[in-house]
Formats: sequence, structure tokens, C-alpha cells
Amino acid sequence: MRFPFFKLFRTSPFEGLIEHMDKVKECGLAFQEAIECHLSKECHRFAELKKVVDDLEHQADAIKRRIRGHLPKGTLMPVDKFQLFRYLGEQDNVLDSVQDALDWLSFRMEPPVPEELHRGFLVLVEAALEAVDAMGVMLTESRAYFRSYSENQRVKVKELIRAIRQKEHDADLAEDQIKEQIFNLGLDGVTVFHTVRLAEIIGSIADHAENAGDMMRAMIAK
Repeated sequence: MRFPFFKLFRTSPFEGLIEHMDKVKECGLAFQEAIECHLSKECHRFAELKKVVDDLEHQADAIKRRIRGHLPKGTLMPVDKFQLFRYLGEQDNVLDSVQDALDWLSFRMEPPVPEELHRGFLVLVEAALEAVDAMGVMLTESRAYFRSYSENQRVKVKELIRAIRQKEHDADLAEDQIKEQIFNLGLDGVTVFHTVRLAEIIGSIADHAENAGDMMRAMIAK
């Protein structure tokens, strides 16, 4: 039976990961609202929402640095430190992709994203953020596993990792549908490039969530 190492810690290293994840989820909500705002002709809060995302990303960076700076050499860890940092990097990459998507969108506010693509982008954003939400649940359940090393809890984490993978696949399909639509609308070259790249950046949000799931799978492997 594996010993529950977390009992040796005053503070679990997963507490910082969850604190960082809370910022990721807040960022996702603001991101979704910013995209909806940009696609709406009646919303004028895009710049304000983009700043919210930028501020949250800055706060998350501070948490990330604190996590990396407060694991001294020789500290007993329930997981490999390199794997922990790789996981944190993928979780943080979700934030970077969210920020990159809004930056990219802001580079060309006019003309706006063609109305024919609005529904596709909203579906893609929803799919990407569902992967992020599943990642948050997986992280919480993983913390519970490393406290107990229960086999039932381990199975639950693995099921959540599979769910993230499925949601990333759904996001891929949504991204592909947008691209197919873009290339069949007869748009000008700049609009084609701008919207295809936007779809790819939003899709990468789900990619990083899947990568985080893969890193967690490595951490819970026996």
C-alpha cells in the first residue's frame, strides 16, 4: 500500500495548482463573455473584458512563480517534481491561449468576424471551455487521490482524463467545421487568414487541457 505522503506536508503542492486553476476558470468566463461581446453589435465592453483577462493572467503568473519557487530541494513529493511543473505549464498555457485569442481578435476589430461564422465560433469556444472545466474537476479529484491512494479514486481520475480527451476531440471537430466554412464563403485573403488563425488559437485551449490530462495520467501511473 502506498503511503499518503500529503500527510507529511503542512501545505499540499496541489493547493497551489488549484488556486492557479481557479484563475484559469475565471479567465475562461471572461474570455467567453469577451468573444460573445465582440460578435454582438450591441456590446461595447470588449476592451474592458480583455483587460480582465490580462489582469487574471498576471495574477495566475504570480501563483505559478510561487509554486515553482516554494518547492525546495530535498522536499518529499507525492509526484515527480518535473511532472508537476510540466502539468503546471500546460495549465498555464490555457491562460496564454485565452489571452492570445483576444489579442489576435483585437488586432483587426474592423471589419468584424463575418456573421456567418458567429455560431461556429461560439460552439468552438463552448467546446474548448468544457475541456477546461473538466480539467478543473480532474485536478480536484487528483488531489483527493494523492491524499488516499484509493484505487477507486484513481479510476475516477482516469475517467475524467478520458472525458477531457473527448471534449478536445469535440473542439477539433468544431474548429474543422469553421475552417471548412471559411474556405467556402468567398472571403478576402486577410479575413480568411485572420479567422482561420483565430479558430486555431481557440482550439489550442482544448489542446492544452488535453496535454494537462496526459501529464496527470503520468503522475497517477503506478
